[in-house]
Amino acid sequence: MEVIRSQKRTASNDVVSNPKIPLYLTAPPLEVRLEEFELFAIDRLRVLKGVSDGLARGKNPKEMDDVVDALWKEHMRHSDASEMLNKDIISHFVIRLVYCRSDELKKWFLSMETALFRHRFRLRNFEAQRAIVGEFGLPYKAVTGAELEVPFEEVPDLVAGRRVLIQKGHAFVAGSQLVSLVVTQFRSHISKALILTNRKWMTTIREREKDRLTPIVEALSTTYVGPDYSQSSEYADISLKDIDQVSKSSFPLCMRHLFEKLREDHHLKHGGRMQLGLFLKGVGLKLDDALAFWRAEFSKKVGSERFDKEYAYGIRHNYGKEGKRTDYTPYACQKIISSAPGAGDHHGCPYRHFSEDNLRAALGRMGLSSRGMEDVMDKVRNKHFQLACTLTFEAVYGTSCDVGINHPNQYFEESQKILKSKTPAAPV
Repeated sequence: MEVIRSQKRTASNDVVSNPKIPLYLTAPPLEVRLEEFELFAIDRLRVLKGVSDGLARGKNPKEMDDVVDALWKEHMRHSDASEMLNKDIISHFVIRLVYCRSDELKKWFLSMETALFRHRFRLRNFEAQRAIVGEFGLPYKAVTGAELEVPFEEVPDLVAGRRVLIQKGHAFVAGSQLVSLVVTQFRSHISKALILTNRKWMTTIREREKDRLTPIVEALSTTYVGPDYSQSSEYADISLKDIDQVSKSSFPLCMRHLFEKLREDHHLKHGGRMQLGLFLKGVGLKLDDALAFWRAEFSKKVGSERFDKEYAYGIRHNYGKEGKRTDYTPYACQKIISSAPGAGDHHGCPYRHFSEDNLRAALGRMGLSSRGMEDVMDKVRNKHFQLACTLTFEAVYGTSCDVGINHPNQYFEESQKILKSKTPAAPV
């Protein structure tokens, strides 16, 4: 697969004419426009993250079939069948490159791509499924209209579970068991491919593409794929007089913790100032109010003169009024979770960075019941930090949040929608 800047992409007839679920056995002979390289990858990430959320919520196989079908239609469909297939193949190989770079990334990618494949395969009829089995080149033989004979070592999970008949070294696999056969092969292939891709990335691609593809690849694993909350909405437009009240009613735990530490210490290190400052900007705190807010807190410890010399510039910079005049956007959950707070720092994700005792105490202050707290802690132990925050939201506000919490400012806006919907309208 070759990445180019703006030429029209060409594709081999083999790729275009094959309508089946691709197995990603080899990189396709395609030329990919640079802009598609990133955009296709982001769309596939939306699908994989949706799969991850569904699995973390404990959805059953039938529910996951529906989740995958809806995600695919929303993010991967194209009016032209060949273009849709090309997008499928290209996006897989780009994300494979992104997620081959560490054991943690590889593990997530392998699990999510395997789950995606499993449910796409389940949605096909038996004949289409059997055709996919043939593409793996397995030595199978059709026995009946809905049964295959395969070497028993190809279906170890079925053998271990005593779910197949074995005769003379061959297992007789029913149509309902084809999923297990194919998913085992698919997972094995992707696992080996990730090792080879990592080797190629480390020895060749990273250095060769350091000025073009490497920055994109390294950023994609923490790319946030939702709204950037750079502009406040009707549900996120606070003033200085509101900030104390809404911090208690609508701030997610990460921002609530930073706000409380600021009020307690009258200071935050750079990481905390950035995380909280951009969040406040995203919920509608105007620049003048932001300067007044931070000055009032910091002046208690460092004095007004030092604040104006050392800290005011950074606040104006966040609002695009200094330096390169970039209008910075609030941090999403992925960026916050992946941060590494040091000693004396208070930024980062509490669900990841707090001790269990501290997290339980913080959740208790938010009003979670014992049952709700245990549900959250279960997700934390399994490293589903965003889902833990989602469950916190659902427990605090007594409503479901099916889309999941992916951004602190999303938490704030959804909270405000709920609270304002319960507030009686003022008499006319």
